[in-house]
Amino acid sequence: MTGERPLVVAADETVLDEILRVAAVAGCELDRAPDLTAARGHWARAPLVVLDEETARLPPTLPRRGGILLVCKGSPGPRTWEHAFRSGVERVISLPDEETELAGAFADIVETPAEQAGLVLGVVGGRGGAGASVFAATLALVADRDPGGALLVDCDPLGGGLDVLLGLEKTAGPRWPDLRLDGRVSMSSLAAALPQRRHRGGSLPVLACGRDGEGPAVESLSAVLSAGRHSGRTVVCDLPRTLGDAAAEAVARADLVVLIVPVELRACMAAKQVLRGLAELTARTGVVSCGRSKNGVSAIRTAGLLGPPLLASMLPERGLSADVERGEFPAKPAGPLASAAAEVLASARREARAASR
Repeated sequence: MTGERPLVVAADETVLDEILRVAAVAGCELDRAPDLTAARGHWARAPLVVLDEETARLPPTLPRRGGILLVCKGSPGPRTWEHAFRSGVERVISLPDEETELAGAFADIVETPAEQAGLVLGVVGGRGGAGASVFAATLALVADRDPGGALLVDCDPLGGGLDVLLGLEKTAGPRWPDLRLDGRVSMSSLAAALPQRRHRGGSLPVLACGRDGEGPAVESLSAVLSAGRHSGRTVVCDLPRTLGDAAAEAVARADLVVLIVPVELRACMAAKQVLRGLAELTARTGVVSCGRSKNGVSAIRTAGLLGPPLLASMLPERGLSADVERGEFPAKPAGPLASAAAEVLASARREARAASR
């Protein structure tokens, strides 16, 4: 965030309360002034100025400047536009209909866009018990070691909870049922509030489903994905094999969806059904094979039977099942799991760079 804070000059207490509420949701601190005379000290330096109609009606007493918003209750009338023009207002925002636009203006002050947009990655199991949640968590931990950081998002209401998998079930912080998001979200504020899994590279924020299995609403998930991309984070979504509306939104917006498939014929048949549902939403899919070859079904043949490219081949990790069963999620920096996650992340970044050229 810049050193200076947005300036709000509002005489209407009702409008002021609404502006303060929207700013709080966006994680944006404000400077306030009751009138233009009191605002003089902050006027030129503030990155954004927000006026209400009562203030805009007054004769201009301060120099014209850019970055002025006028917030009004309901649809603006002809006199509102007249006052806006006279005061040098760049945009008129009517509440409550355009609350999202106001939140976006505050969010832009809190977090300027990252030089490189973040990635959205989805992980789904080709069959039940394939280890998709474990791989999604590992992928997020690997990505979180990079400067942009990562966010692990639970999109599977029937998956048992990623917070439980990572040993965070007793850690305070919001889960999906606690969030009602729409429009722009401050990723730094959200990440700071969420439960965090500590690791050698830092702390990974985790947004899990509720205790009763309640998952994300489409609007809330969309806001989180946009905020992650805007801030340069890698957002990893743990997806269910049967896609609901929210999971379908994540698949459609993902840069890559990873299908975790054991190297066995029956798993390939099950994965084909999952892939059929994914194909209706995206062509950006890849396969990670796991386990040892059985009955001649190799990793390459596994991918060949399905169609998407083979991103990585993952041998069994020693002690993994026992660690997970004890509630001790392995955050090993090396090993088959971490190595496969690093390969997937590198592949996704190469594709993203190629697509941006």
